[in-house]
Amino acid sequence: MSGRIWQFVGENLTAGTPVAVLCVLDSQGSSPGRRGFKMAVTADGRMAGTVGGGIMEHKWVEFAKEKINSKNFDIEIKKQYHDKDHKENRSGMICSGEQTIAIFVLGAAHGKMLDSLIEFQTRNQTCIFELSPSGISFSPLTGNHEKDRFLFKFEDDWSYREILNTKEHVHIFGGGHVGLALSKILSMLGFYIEIYDDRPGLNTWESNDTANQKHLIDYDSVKDIPFRENDYIVLVTFSYRSDKFLLEQFMDKKVKYIGMMGSENKIRTLYRELEEEGRNPSEWAHVHAPIGMEIYSKTTMEIAVSIAGQMIKIKNGDLPHGRSY
Repeated sequence: MSGRIWQFVGENLTAGTPVAVLCVLDSQGSSPGRRGFKMAVTADGRMAGTVGGGIMEHKWVEFAKEKINSKNFDIEIKKQYHDKDHKENRSGMICSGEQTIAIFVLGAAHGKMLDSLIEFQTRNQTCIFELSPSGISFSPLTGNHEKDRFLFKFEDDWSYREILNTKEHVHIFGGGHVGLALSKILSMLGFYIEIYDDRPGLNTWESNDTANQKHLIDYDSVKDIPFRENDYIVLVTFSYRSDKFLLEQFMDKKVKYIGMMGSENKIRTLYRELEEEGRNPSEWAHVHAPIGMEIYSKTTMEIAVSIAGQMIKIKNGDLPHGRSY
């Protein structure tokens, strides 16, 4: 989502239209918009993204339009409380929790800076977004030691840093109906998608126009694929044997998620075979199989939804959710 917002900003700046950007710097409790949520607004009310929705967001849109029209280019931060207990800075929502939101206006002078960000995103390259009363900046990530953070002392003494991992990276093995449906859903969710198959001329493969990269390969060569720790691996091939072969290649990979499609009987049979071949069950304890959340899915698209839901749960697992369960 963040990438689409910056693209929206860049397109408007190119057209000579200033844009107000809102960014959630911090959130607590059941606040609807989490840290890193962003929204862009033009003076005529066109917008992209969200900072949480509802009446609160409506107020922020009006404030953003006023800020653009007044030509106020100062970076401001405001705290919003989502309850009736606070006398000031109430958002109008009653979900409890609170947010700290920054708002700033970008104009023609920021065009080159946005171009550099969009170049990072085109390459799916991680970069650092920094914001403070003195301005904003984007720079390439030079190491893996950087972390998101918001430091606040006073209204004129604070800083925010966010690591923009432009897209979560998923590797889908199997270009059939499930692979096609999952590509469509994950594309809408902002994932960077690479899909692999070993069958030339497959109709679902040919019609897949949402995957970022398509690889027609011999599965014997998958050992050469460079996976990263935050990558996702999805096994939805057309055969039991290819799923088993790929699982054996990937079980020891340090990635964020591995899921394999199949019935419970298929999975039990596969794991029993692996044990008979001398493998230890601890080697596949982290694998999600059968893949997906249990939503009693029947159709291809329902299966894809269940897989996407499980991946989202893994992706957002370390974020505060404001719930007691």
